[in-house]
Amino acid sequence: MASVAATPARTPNGPGPGEASASFPTVASVPGPREPEEEEEEEPAEIHLCVLWNSGYLGIAYYDTSDSTIHFMPDAPDHESLKLLQRVLDEIDPRSVVTSAKQDENMTRFLGKLASQEHREPKRPEIIFLPNVDFGLEISKQRLLSGNYSFIPDSMTTTEKILFLSSIIPFDCLLMVRALGGLLKFLGRRRIGVELEDYNVSVPILGFKKFVLTHLVSIDQDTYSVLQIFKSESHPSVYKVASGLKEGLSLFGILNRCRCKWGEKLLRLWFTRPTQDLGELNSRLDVIQFFLLPQHLDMAQMLHRLLGHIKNVPLILKRMKLSHTKVSDWQVLYKTVYSALGLRDACRSLPQSIQLFRDIAQEFSDDLHHIASLIGKVVDFEGSLAENRFTVLPNIDPEIDEKKRRLMGLPSFLTEVARKELENLDSRIPSCSVIYIPLIGFLLSIPRLPSMVETSDFEIEGLDFMFLSEEKLHYRSARTKELDALLGDLHCDIRDQETLLMHQLQCQVLARAAILTRVLDLASRLDVLLALASAARDYGYSRPRYSPQLLGVRIQNGRHPLMELCARTFVPNSAECGGDTGRVKVITGPNSSGKSIYLKQVGLITFMALVGSFVPAKEADIGAVDAIFTRIHSCESISLGLSTFMIDLNQQVAKAVNNATERSLVLVDEFGKGTNTVDGLALLAAVIRHWLALGPTCPNVFVATNFLSLVQLQLLPQGPLVQYLTMETCEDGNDLVFFYQVCEGVARASHASHTAAQAGLPEKLIARGKQVSDLIRSGKPIKPVKELLKEKQMENCQTLVDKFLKLDLEDPSLDLDIFMSQEVLPAATTIL
Repeated sequence: MASVAATPARTPNGPGPGEASASFPTVASVPGPREPEEEEEEEPAEIHLCVLWNSGYLGIAYYDTSDSTIHFMPDAPDHESLKLLQRVLDEIDPRSVVTSAKQDENMTRFLGKLASQEHREPKRPEIIFLPNVDFGLEISKQRLLSGNYSFIPDSMTTTEKILFLSSIIPFDCLLMVRALGGLLKFLGRRRIGVELEDYNVSVPILGFKKFVLTHLVSIDQDTYSVLQIFKSESHPSVYKVASGLKEGLSLFGILNRCRCKWGEKLLRLWFTRPTQDLGELNSRLDVIQFFLLPQHLDMAQMLHRLLGHIKNVPLILKRMKLSHTKVSDWQVLYKTVYSALGLRDACRSLPQSIQLFRDIAQEFSDDLHHIASLIGKVVDFEGSLAENRFTVLPNIDPEIDEKKRRLMGLPSFLTEVARKELENLDSRIPSCSVIYIPLIGFLLSIPRLPSMVETSDFEIEGLDFMFLSEEKLHYRSARTKELDALLGDLHCDIRDQETLLMHQLQCQVLARAAILTRVLDLASRLDVLLALASAARDYGYSRPRYSPQLLGVRIQNGRHPLMELCARTFVPNSAECGGDTGRVKVITGPNSSGKSIYLKQVGLITFMALVGSFVPAKEADIGAVDAIFTRIHSCESISLGLSTFMIDLNQQVAKAVNNATERSLVLVDEFGKGTNTVDGLALLAAVIRHWLALGPTCPNVFVATNFLSLVQLQLLPQGPLVQYLTMETCEDGNDLVFFYQVCEGVARASHASHTAAQAGLPEKLIARGKQVSDLIRSGKPIKPVKELLKEKQMENCQTLVDKFLKLDLEDPSLDLDIFMSQEVLPAATTIL
């Protein structure tokens, strides 16, 4: 509120009596440009999936609220058990699943099972059935073609719009088109993301993206957990209780050096979608290898700095679509676009033989420069931050500039008006001020006199009383009415015209939303590969080779990527599988000798190669691996209602037995120990014999076990498919030295007593354990230890003697009968 006051009071360095002074309310200091706290403003992302199943084919589409994008999967064949659909659900974890009320038996059974999964975290998806008519082919096409999409220019005709959408969406995939139509119907009915907006505001859709699940390597959630590819831990900060989790010591945690959020999101996506596509894998490795060269280190660091300014563009575009743009959004978008231009210029100086550099150099078009130039020439960042609203720079609109000049000249002008008003007022009134209030206009303000008690006392001839505020009376006078007519509501006029300019600028940006989305895709890809290159440089990783003819893996001097960071020294080990021999490797050795680490090491190196990362090994040849199965840790859960051993069988080993092919990698650690020893040994032998019976189609199996009877009793058939390995050790007197080196052979003993000693058990217990173990092996009966019994008897005798010596026979209150019955007789039973 601007005010001008005429007052007779004298103030230091101010006007004298009877002079007018102009005064304005204090304005807080204007903060300089700062990076907005984007994470605080973003809402949790939700995914809403629509699926149709018919004649053995799936049609899938889903809407992601994090980037307001619809993803679709072309019609794909699926088994009657709907394994592909389960894979999609595990990966995207939808908030709701939409489908037709008319379904066949397989889908009905699948949805019923999905709805009954009480253990599903964080919660089960909502199953929503829509009438089958909502999935009609023609009506679905009409919904798609009539949608309001910001990435399609308004100047396009209907025919051009159809051709444009046809270049993105394969309309020949009928199930997918019907799923898209049902998804749009659901979004419009639920009004996802626009629940509180006017009904004419539609759900923002900023793009359509295709996703496929072909060439993917099958890995279940248990494998991700036991290999520590992902590991969530409770966040230590009390300010992040809502999210509650952070990434712990995991493969993702040590490789995630991404500078932008979308790079981290893409890296997680790559981890959940390991692929067999050799072209895609080698294209990733080419970029990593380029940045690992010493002469390219400075370029990598510069690109990494630029990527730090690539922010959440989809969120900004969504706000623009809903006209919710904030002042900070313009600053973020401006930095993002200029950083993208910096990436383009840098990539144009890099070898164009690498696909990613060529794509960035070509697809980061002049539209980016146009957007940055528009924002830079129009938006007044300092003024916008000061007023907390969108303001424009001078010389953009002459009309706005003229009104701002008028507003800036108001203090001196209103000072003169206040002086003239004071001359016409009663002499009892010491001062007055002329103030301007937006939406109300110009008012004359005078201090309340002591004689003004009742409302009737406020009336002054020639003035219209408006209101009383803070002991000041506000009136309209002839001059203030003339000011209203002459100057109007300047504040509101300026705000309205700047808002109109903002809307026009938003339209320019939204018309180029496609290039901004592409910028985010390519920048996040570059961010991920720079992060993997940085990790490979620091940890000494090497480039893997891919051999389609090899049905397994060959690893020379491999290392566990997590264990080598925790141990002072790490012993590398080699592994080879996939030929005509040694497809089943049985690994024995003492506890704590490194069997489990070896198994996980093989799985992690294979996984890293299948996501396009360098690997912790001297050399690695990765064959056509189609799945990784594990049975390493027992995943116990009360909500499952199953025993530990049942989970081992049902959720882990059964998956491997039923689904593993000759190209699969199976890692089994200590299977069978959750039940009776004989039964567990028998089941382990039966499972291995099942795989061996497959002959050339036997999967690549690594089995670590402490069941030495598996070898001693010759429970496995002899043949080239079986290879026995052990962890090398050496006995030094009573000590056992671990070399952590894999070699051919079979362990002679489990050395459980040595492990027990390391755990701190008493020597007597360990000695007795050895004795019982020897008796069991020799088939002799186990008898109690006489020395232990005699020692216990002597202790009880000494205790009884001590009690007798403490008796005071001269004490008249002593009752010997009670002492004998309560102390002596019970002790006698333990002595005799």
